[in-house]
Amino acid sequence: MPAEIWVNNRVRSTPFTDRVEAAGVQAYSVYNHMLIPLSFRGLVDDYRHLKQHVQLWDVSVQRQVEVRGPDAAWLVQYMTPRDISAATVGRCLYTPLVDAAGGVVNDPVVLKLAEDRFWISVGDSDVVLWADGLATGLGLDVEVFEPDVSPLAVQGPKSEDLVARVFGEGVRDVKFFRFAEFDFQGRSLRVARTGWSKQGGFEIYLDDSSLGGALWDALWDAGEDLDVGAGCPNLIERIEGGLLSYGGDMSRANNPFECGFDAFIHLDRQIEFLARPALEAIAEEGPERRIMGLRIEADDLPFCPRGWPVVADGVRVGEVSSVAMSPDLGCGVAMGMMERSHWDAGTIVLVETPDSAHTASVCTVPFV
Repeated sequence: MPAEIWVNNRVRSTPFTDRVEAAGVQAYSVYNHMLIPLSFRGLVDDYRHLKQHVQLWDVSVQRQVEVRGPDAAWLVQYMTPRDISAATVGRCLYTPLVDAAGGVVNDPVVLKLAEDRFWISVGDSDVVLWADGLATGLGLDVEVFEPDVSPLAVQGPKSEDLVARVFGEGVRDVKFFRFAEFDFQGRSLRVARTGWSKQGGFEIYLDDSSLGGALWDALWDAGEDLDVGAGCPNLIERIEGGLLSYGGDMSRANNPFECGFDAFIHLDRQIEFLARPALEAIAEEGPERRIMGLRIEADDLPFCPRGWPVVADGVRVGEVSSVAMSPDLGCGVAMGMMERSHWDAGTIVLVETPDSAHTASVCTVPFV
């Protein structure tokens, strides 16, 4: 019998937890000190439903770090090598955060709410403490805190129709990685065309926890004929789509070049950021490793909670970090950190699982 998670005050529920449990959640994990649903129908059935219909995802765990004040834009820029100076209000920017040694602290989406106000929508790490420490140490005129914001994602090919039914036809005009404000029961909510899947969708930034049940119910009731269902980020679909998981596929032990974030490292621009000296040194030598995809020849694969060795000619040349069987591709799909000697697409390697070794081919991502 698997071990249980005992929920206490250290593990927070969300504004949607009661609806998630009524929808039949099968498993939880803990992410940013909160409950995150992992499964409803089962991994493969959730995957099929996501690709065909529309799902509501409780992603309240995607906490916001609010940075507000005269020095807000300077601080956000200081934390990332991506040039955000030209970003306009209403933009969502995929923004790797990098420390002084060149380690990736997180890979959030940053929402620019105003010239002096930002939300950093973080993965599983305590960015609020790091950002507040920088602000305090540098003596900046800025507030850094976690506001009462709990995102609800609507994902899948029917998501636009569903969100338009609740928020109005204007939602259809919101462009990819943009957000706008729409009325919900007299409350203005930010709705962004973003989400941790490649099936299309939106994230609704609920900034009033008391409306959690009402928001879920409104979407659920409006989507009955669309086969709306409860869902969550799906391991198979996100690997197929090449979406990285902070804390799973990468951490502060990795630099942004290793993570494939080259397009977001603007060393050629006149911007001041904490990691510049470290990243300039790494860029001069080039990374020794890089996250790549692997197509694994297998009919079935076990769960991979801790990583599997990747070997060639008896020598370890990488490590698988995330893996799943893809029903649509008919093979195993994986993300892994590969050494420079074996990261070229088409390189043949062996992936050592706890059960056996499987032949695999290194490839670029996304798979689909």
